[in-house]
Parts: sequence; C-alpha cells; structure tokens
Amino acid sequence: MSAVLEEAVRDTAGASAGTAARALTAGCFHCGLPVPHDSHWQATVGGNVQRMCCPGCAAAAQAIVDGGFADYYATRTAYATQADIEAANAPELELVDGADLDGAASFTVEGIRCAACVWLIERRLQQLPGVLDVSLNVATERLFVRWDPSGCRPSAILRTLRAIGYTAYPHDARRHGEQLERARKTLFRQLFVAGLSMMQVMMYAVPVYMADEGTMDAAMTALMHWASFFLTLPAVLYSARPFFAGAWRDLRRGLPGMDVPVALGIGAAFVGSVHALATGRGDVYFDSVTMFVFLLLGSRYLELGARRKAAGALERLQQGLPPSALRLRGDPQLRRGDEDLELVMAASLRVDDLVLVRAGQAAPADGTIVDGDTEVDLALLTGESRTQHRGIGDPVPGGAVNVAGTIVLRVTSTAHDSTLAMLVRLVERAGQGKPALALWADRVAAWFVFGLLCLTVLAYVAWLQVDPSRAWQVAIAVLVVSCPCALSLATPTALAAATDRLLRRGVLAVQPHTLETFDRATHVVFDKTGTLTHGRPVLRQTLSVGTVPGFDCLRIAAALEADNPHPLATAIREAVVASPAEAGRASQVQFTVGQGVEGWVEGRYYRLGSAAWVAGVAGGVARAAVPAGTTSVWLGNSDGWLGRFDLADGLRQEAADVVQRIRASGKTVILLSGDEQHAAQAVAARLGISTAIGGKLPQEKLAYVRRLQQDGAVVAMVGDGINDAAVLRGADVSFAMGRGAELAQLHADGVLMGDSLAPLADTLDTARRTLAVIRQNLAWATVYNVAAIPAAAVGLLNPWLAGIGMAASSAVVVLNALRLRKD
Repeated sequence: MSAVLEEAVRDTAGASAGTAARALTAGCFHCGLPVPHDSHWQATVGGNVQRMCCPGCAAAAQAIVDGGFADYYATRTAYATQADIEAANAPELELVDGADLDGAASFTVEGIRCAACVWLIERRLQQLPGVLDVSLNVATERLFVRWDPSGCRPSAILRTLRAIGYTAYPHDARRHGEQLERARKTLFRQLFVAGLSMMQVMMYAVPVYMADEGTMDAAMTALMHWASFFLTLPAVLYSARPFFAGAWRDLRRGLPGMDVPVALGIGAAFVGSVHALATGRGDVYFDSVTMFVFLLLGSRYLELGARRKAAGALERLQQGLPPSALRLRGDPQLRRGDEDLELVMAASLRVDDLVLVRAGQAAPADGTIVDGDTEVDLALLTGESRTQHRGIGDPVPGGAVNVAGTIVLRVTSTAHDSTLAMLVRLVERAGQGKPALALWADRVAAWFVFGLLCLTVLAYVAWLQVDPSRAWQVAIAVLVVSCPCALSLATPTALAAATDRLLRRGVLAVQPHTLETFDRATHVVFDKTGTLTHGRPVLRQTLSVGTVPGFDCLRIAAALEADNPHPLATAIREAVVASPAEAGRASQVQFTVGQGVEGWVEGRYYRLGSAAWVAGVAGGVARAAVPAGTTSVWLGNSDGWLGRFDLADGLRQEAADVVQRIRASGKTVILLSGDEQHAAQAVAARLGISTAIGGKLPQEKLAYVRRLQQDGAVVAMVGDGINDAAVLRGADVSFAMGRGAELAQLHADGVLMGDSLAPLADTLDTARRTLAVIRQNLAWATVYNVAAIPAAAVGLLNPWLAGIGMAASSAVVVLNALRLRKD
C-alpha cells in the first residue's frame, strides 16, 4: 500500500490499516483493527483511556464522547464496517496518472447528500500532501482539485475519496449524464413504490382516524394496523434504502450527515409502530413513515432534476464539436468526389488541414472558408439566434453549425485550441469556486446535524420527565422536521440555474463571485474602442463638395479601394454594399503609404486620401469643416475637390440602452479610454455618460480604478483588447467582449460571448434576481429551521406533519432557484 493511500485510509474514522511489516497488538477500541506497538493515540471513553490505531479513530472517538454519545460504545454489537482497502487500491486507479492533467482537474463525485459530505471531502483532500486547492459544488457534483505534481498524484485523490466512501472519476460530461440518468430512473422507481405504499396505507389509516369511539372494535383496528404494516414494508425496505445506506456510510466515517437523522426518524417511527402493534399498546405511525419517505424522495427527485439542468450547459458545449471530420486531399477547387475525402478524428486535425463541412454539420475546428458560401448558426457559442452569412475568407469558429451550402475550411487552430474548447474550459472554471454566501451556508450546515442529534436526545430525555408516552413521538418529529439540505442547496442551485440562463443568453460567468459582486457594484467603467463602439471605422456621412453627386463619389471611392485591406477602405466598401450605389472598376491603381490611393475609373483619373494628398491634384485648400471625433477621406481630380467621406468608430446600436439601464439601477457609469479626450467626450455625450476620461495608458487606467476603490467604490470594468487585461484584473468584477483578445478574456470574471453589449444589462438583471433568490432561500431555510425544530421539540408537531415540512422546505428552495432559468 502506498504511503498516501495508507494515510488517507487511516485518517478515516472507522477505517484504518497498517502495513504487513508492523508488529501488531490488541485491537483499536474504535474500529477493532490492530494497534501498532508504537501507537500513542488514545481517547478517554467512560472515564477510561482507550488505545487507538490512528489519529482518525482517536479524533472520531473523542468527538462521539464530547457530543454526548458515549453510549454508542456500550450498546454497539460490532465494530464499524471497514473500508474496502482492495477497492481503494484498485490497479485501474493508476491509469489516471497517465492522463495529461497538468496539476489541476475536475472530478465527478457520486453519492453526495448534503453539506456534511462537502465538508468531509474538502477537509480530507486538503490534508493530502501536495494538494493546493479543493472546491466541491454540491449542485453539479463537480470536484475541482489543484495539486503540485511533484507531491501528489491523481490516483491518490481518487483513493482517498474511495476510502471515505465516495466513487469519483475524472469528469466526463457523457458519463456524468448517463450516471444522472441511471440515478433518476432508480429514484423514480423508489418514489413510485413509496407513493403506492403511502396511498394504500392511507386507505387503512383514514377509517381508523375517522371512526368514532365504539364504532370500530379492537379486532378490526388491529387488522387495519397489520395491513398498514405489510404495506409499509416496501417503502421502508426498498424506497428508503438510499437514506439507510447514506446514514450507514456517514456513521462509518464518523461524520453524521443529513441521512443520519432521516434514517433515524424513519427507523424509529417504524420500530416504534411495530412494537406498539406487537404489544397492543401505543400509537402506530405507518402512515407517517410512508408519507415521509414519499415526500423526501419527491424532494430529492426535484433536487436531482436541478442537478441535471445545471450540468446541461456544459454538456451542450462539450458535445458541440463533432468527434470526426472529413479531411480533404489536394486542392479544394479540384475535388471530384468522396475518393478525395478521408474520415479522421477531429482531435487529429492540424493547422492548414482542409476539411469539408456539409449542410447541417458543425465545424470540427476553427477555420477560414476557402471554398463555398453559406449561413452559420452561432447560437451555441454566442447565444445569437440569427444565422450569419459567411463566404470565402471569412472565419468560422469550431462548433458553429453550417445551415446552408457545403463549404471547405482551412483549419486555423486545432480542436483543443478552438473557440469552443476555450469556452468549455471557461465554463469548467465557472464551477470551481464558491461565493461568500455559499461558504457561510456550508459552514452552518456542516455542524447542523451534530446540534440536531444533541437536541433530539435532550428533547427525548425532557419528555420522559413530562409525558413518557409522547417522548418517542417528539424525538421522531425533531429528527424528521430538520432540514440542513435547504441551507446547503440554497446557493448552489440558484447559481447553477443563473449560470445556465446566462449561458443561453451568451454570457459566461467565470468566477464564483461574478454575479454577487456585479450586483453590489457602485461604478461601471467602460472602455471605448471595441466595447461601446464596434472597434472598426464606419462611414458616417458622404459630403459632395463639387459637381459630382454623393452616391457617385462613393462609387468611385469604392472602386479605388477595391483591393485595399486598410480599415478605412473596408468601411467605404461596406458602405457601398449597403447603398444603392454600385462600385465601378478601377485601373492603374497605386497606393502611397500614409497618403492615399490614385487610379483611373471609367476613363478619368482620381485621387482619394488625405486633404494634403488630394490637394496636389485638385488644387487649393479644402474648405468644409471636419466634424470632431471623425476621420475624413477626400476625393478629387484635376477638376477640383469632389467629395468628403467622414468615418468614425461606430457606436454599438445597443450601447445607449445598456448605459441607460445600468444608470437606472443606481450605478455610476464612467468612460475610460486610451483614445484622445475629445473622441472619448464625443462618445460619452452621445450615450449620456457624464464622466469621460481619455488619453490613458493601461497602467493609468489601472491607477484610476485603484483610486475609485480607495474611495470606497466597488468597480465593475467592461473592456476588450489586450491593453485592458491589467485593469480587468484589478477591478472588483470585470467583463470582456467575446470577440476581443483572448488574454483579456482570461483576465475577466465574465465573458460576453457574442458581438453585442446587450447581454451585459441582462447579466445585471440576472445578478439582482439571483442574489434575491439566494437571500430568499437562506432566509426561508433559516426561519423554517428556527421555527420548526423548537415547535417539534415542545410537542406541537407530530411526525407526519414534520415530514411534510421537511420535504416542503427542500422543495421550496429548489423550485425557487429554478425560476432563474426562465427567460
């Protein structure tokens, strides 16, 4: 056995082992395994010092005694079942060490029940040498672990989880989905049996309740009770099996979770009823038992549905890239048939490979169209429902669906480095941490069960003094009515639902605090170029300054710029496409760097460029005033000045509405740009932003945000290019445009995956609603437990009513969170 495995197993309460080389003596008082000669671990039980085999057993024993449960050692009939050492040391666990995990990975963990599971798993893994960070999301059953490869191996992590009773494997969306589906089917069968038992038992219980004194003799009452007993057996032996199995596992590891009070409540009610039935004295609770099992399973079924929906967003992305691709041999223009194609794995594609993508298929990797014309659906990547036209030379991201004609792509990045793969990695990062509210809820819920068990014992003892006939009933009600599940589910279910909703709208919340911090932000700072504007010039107006009409000027200019890749030339060509004008044909075209272009159009010579350049042929000085914040391109010939084209970085159509909605929420909006002050001021004036600061270098932008934070502001930053990376990281919360530089996206807390700013306002609304739902859930869970547990302890709630309250509490939290998924 490896040293890591030995330590992991020995640290588990009730599961310890030694190596064969050790000299062994008498058994451990807690778990029964041999105690090494050199063992110095011990615990005081019943006034006597007892030897233990390991620190885990010593700590577990002391916790049991300190919790007032020393009777456990006096009444137990056998030692706790030991962990399956062979299973924990299974050779196949070594296979994961060969995977390229680079010191960080996500695992799927099966069997999570409540916050106690989260606390135990995180605590045990943090004790492993080399483990740097651990975070478990109870809503998605995803465990993220970061470790030092020189001090820890993935197999050691899996062994530790197996040793404490959990099955785990490197996360695979397909396998996880299949596991959830199997769990759903099993749970549904158990729910069906419990519901059937409950209805049948009620048929026999209701007549007994409704019968007046003397109308039903003792023999008939006993018959009704015996029938209820037999009908309750399927619910207890089959439907309630998950609760008993979970409770047994919790007790073996020495950390009682939520299944412990549930199993105790079911078991106590059933055993008490059987005793009353056999002796003919006392009340029976078969109807309460079946109702409690049914309602609890119903609540757990809703919770499982919420987990499936939470995992759905990542599954949709991971399944976006096709597993295979049709690689093309030779020149795409010369292809003749299927003999020129070969079916290959998408993961094997390399840069510059040519792939054929037929209508209805998804692009297997990022590429550029070299042949064909089509429409592509980018809904999976950006949330945009409208298809977009793509032609030769246009980029197509991996995962985009070709909805029209057949195209040929030249691969520009491998499947592993594709846009979709990057989004998958970002989505995986999104579930790796927990916001402050979730951490608080986990801490409270982890100790909740300990306090509940102590309170149950106190209530039972107190009622033995007051009314012994009700002591058992009150103890059952206290066990049943409690609901730490509502506390532990309050935040994860809401965040999972909100994340799925935002992802469908084209927003990816990468960090766990994104929504929480954005909601309480006081200032929202925007970059200008590429954020509030498109980041490329557009033609604002065409002004005729001679005898040639404006649309003819535009047609002539487009002809001269036909082959010019300059952004200003592209803007002029795009303006022609959107206008009734039709570009002519130019000849003898010559470019002069920094000045402009000259050539012949329809038999006449023209110059297009700066005023000084055009003046060399047109003569004189251009007299028309140039608007502030624009770049002007002039057109002229030997006849004089003909026209002027005013170009500017065009505002996004939705920018004004987004700014207005953010201001309406009570936040201060600031424009912070590296462009000149007059350009920044012009954009701010058009959008209604009162504060505009231009001419700032990247380090000056960061310094400005730092000053705001020092004055008590909570700053949200929205930016685009690489020069925004520093300020995005320095802000309290940040968002990057999805089509901006990848570095900026990696430094941001959220990514707007489309080429639109509108989802930012939706994110703010979702953040507000999410935090409201989380607060509602936590408030409900807290108020419910504070009110219901004392009520049960003083005898105001009977077991069946307590069961309804417990199941309803969890259901309310889950259903309230799922409201966030609705558009």
